[in-house]
Amino acid sequence: MAGSGKSSLIHGYLPHWSDVIVADQSPIRGSRRSNPATYTGLLDAIRSAFAKANGVKPSLFNANSESACPNCNGVGVIYSDLVMMAGVPTVCEECDGKRFKAEVLAYTLHGKNIAEVLALTVADAHEFFTTGKARAVLSRLHEVGLEYLTLGQPLNTLSGGERQRLRLATSMTGTASVYVLDEPTTGLHLADVDRLLGLLDRLVEAGNSVIVIKHHQAVMAHAGWIIDLGPEAGQDGGTVVFEGTPAALCSSSDTLTAQHLRSYLGLARP
Repeated sequence: MAGSGKSSLIHGYLPHWSDVIVADQSPIRGSRRSNPATYTGLLDAIRSAFAKANGVKPSLFNANSESACPNCNGVGVIYSDLVMMAGVPTVCEECDGKRFKAEVLAYTLHGKNIAEVLALTVADAHEFFTTGKARAVLSRLHEVGLEYLTLGQPLNTLSGGERQRLRLATSMTGTASVYVLDEPTTGLHLADVDRLLGLLDRLVEAGNSVIVIKHHQAVMAHAGWIIDLGPEAGQDGGTVVFEGTPAALCSSSDTLTAQHLRSYLGLARP
C-alpha cells in the first residue's frame, strides 16, 4: 500500500548494511552535457572504437574538448537568457546540434560519424556494436528496458523510473551482494515489467539478494518473500501485518495487500 512505510523500513536499515547498491528515482548528478553514454562509461568504448578505426586519438571525439563546436561549446544548443525565466534552448545553427567541429564529423565508424552514433537508440546501437565493452554495456541497458533511449539524450530529460533503471544497468557489473530497488516498475509497460523481473531473477541466481520496494501485483506474485506493512497508509501504517511467501499471504491473510494480490491472481478468498 502506498504510504504504508515500505521505503522508511528499508532505508532505515541501509546504513547497517555493506555491499549494497540502491537504485532509486532521485536525480542523477551531472550537467546537461551528461547522457546515458557518459553515465555508463559507454562513451569511452565508443571513442576508442572511433580512434582505432581512424588512426587518431580518442580525445578527438570529446565534445568537452577543443573538438567541440566553437559556437555552442559542444552542447548542441544555444540558451537564450530571459532574465526572470529559465533559458530557452535553440539548436546551434553552426553544428546543427551535432556538438562537434566539421573536421571531427568527417571521421566515421562503419559509415557513421560520432554524432550519428550518439543519436542511435540503445536498440540500434546494440546492433551496431557487435563485440567488446560497448556491446556489454548496451546489453545491460537493453535488459533493463531502456532500448528506446538515445545514447546522447541529456540525463535531465529522463524520468524517475528511467534514472533508476540506468543506475541498475550501470551497477550490474559491481561487487555488491544486495540490490535495493525503490519503485522500479514506474512507467513500465507490462511486457517491460516481465523483462525486469527476469533480470532480477538472474541477479538472484548469481547469488545476490534483491529487495524491491513496491506494491505492484506482478512483482509481489514473483517475490520469494513479502513483508506487508499497514494496516493502512500514513498514520495508520508502519506495522508489519504479514511476513511470508506470496502463497501464504494469499491463503492465510486478509490484509489489503492480500486482497489485491488474490484478485490479481484470480484466487478465491480463504
